[in-house]
Amino acid sequence: MKLIKTLLAITPVAALALGMASFSAVGMAHADSHSDMADHSTMHVTKSPTCGCCGAWVALAREEGYDIEVTDTDDVTDVKLDADVPGEMWACHTAMIDGYVVEGHVPFAALAQLLEERPDITGIAASGMPFGSPGMGNDPTARYDVMAFGGDAGDGEVFYQVGL
Repeated sequence: MKLIKTLLAITPVAALALGMASFSAVGMAHADSHSDMADHSTMHVTKSPTCGCCGAWVALAREEGYDIEVTDTDDVTDVKLDADVPGEMWACHTAMIDGYVVEGHVPFAALAQLLEERPDITGIAASGMPFGSPGMGNDPTARYDVMAFGGDAGDGEVFYQVGL
């Protein structure tokens, strides 16, 4: 009986510890190495104040050398609509840099390519929240597409492929 009481007493603590560990694992992020971003303007990121993965992406962007301003809002819809992000490409946060829209957990190699090549597009997006993308855990086997939209990309075309 004493063993059962002990187990019942520590179970909530163990569950909390496990939950916190898994939350940090999801928030664990990886950054590609592109550290010479000082030549770019400030990146403006609009996100939910309670979104940990967006906060992780912002932290990684800062580690990459980007100057970041964050606007926290409970409703990111207007920013996405104003930026003409196609509905099927929406993700959890929206960033603006050097005249481009960067939607969601875009890897920094794709962002660097965008800023270097300067294509005639509105922006790029990592739709949804791809596991293994920056801010969504470190998974070297992650595979997903970063899509371009607007301008020459029209309704959308693959801009960058991760893991292929």
